[in-house]
Amino acid sequence: MNHNTPLSSRPLSRLANVHRRVLTAAQLRAQGVTPTETNEQCRQGGPWQQLLPGVYLLHPGPPTSEERLQAVLSYAARTPFREPAAGVPAQPNADGPRATPHYADAVITGLAALTLHGFSSAPPLLSLDTIDVLVPRMRRLRTVGCARVIRTASLPTPSYVTGLPVAPVPRALADAVAELVDVDSVRRLLTEAVRGGHTEPAAVVRELARARLLNRPPVADAVESLLAEGRAIAEDQLYRMVREFALPDPVWNVDLRLPGGPHLGGLDAYWPEQAVAVELDTRAPGQEDDALWSEYARKRETLERLGITVVHLTPRKLRESLEQQAAVVRTALMASSDRDPAAYVVVLPR
Repeated sequence: MNHNTPLSSRPLSRLANVHRRVLTAAQLRAQGVTPTETNEQCRQGGPWQQLLPGVYLLHPGPPTSEERLQAVLSYAARTPFREPAAGVPAQPNADGPRATPHYADAVITGLAALTLHGFSSAPPLLSLDTIDVLVPRMRRLRTVGCARVIRTASLPTPSYVTGLPVAPVPRALADAVAELVDVDSVRRLLTEAVRGGHTEPAAVVRELARARLLNRPPVADAVESLLAEGRAIAEDQLYRMVREFALPDPVWNVDLRLPGGPHLGGLDAYWPEQAVAVELDTRAPGQEDDALWSEYARKRETLERLGITVVHLTPRKLRESLEQQAAVVRTALMASSDRDPAAYVVVLPR
């Protein structure tokens, strides 16, 4: 007998039908493994190891990245390893299809979540010293080992990546940025979020504002680049819409004025003959959101009183339903012949 030989084969034989190699003390007890037997398996040089309080890895050697994630969720979850929630697909493995564990009240966030979402600028999972996990604010749970506990008033609705609950990209970004001090790292993550099509700039800024991060120097510097990136992408989508769906060529990026009168506002695209305009809404949500929306609404009302139809588009609409937005613009152009002529306006480059 050596140090790797269990005193009894009973605990392992009872677990013969358990596919996962990360189990909690409660799950082991449910399999008939006593605390004494668990401690014996986890002795120095033994076949098991304790990864986190009450969470055990049923093999020697370092855990895989998936096992670390499972361990953190098992530690943080209120009721780990239940049947999956409705709509959460089962995940296949080498042993065939099986139910995905449902980790109640625990969601992976921060850099680990961004890596799971496919961010190339986020570090590999195994290089992370800690994995951030969201839990409800009232949970009595402490940060320990590789699990960094973040309490929140409301858990976000998670995405499921490889069967694990993961915070949506905007929330994961905010939680990651809260721990970063390097401007370049913050900018890379925010830029990839938008350029990679993971989310909208407005959604990111909303989460950063909610977390009260917008005034931090690394974040403030990066957000300006983020919004510029988002507008550039939306403008490219608008150009693509006109080209791919054979819409008439508009005049791009113009200001409208009444002859000898006041400035009416800037537009992203304008068809003078049909008096149809497109305006992109790339507002950054925040304290000034209501004021900015009022400005949009006033401009739109003014232009429509002059007989100019304004089509209001968002980056999300352009990304998710380009053909539908092209149909909206085409309909507005075709309907121009049924309207009274618009007032004469001066069109100037912006």
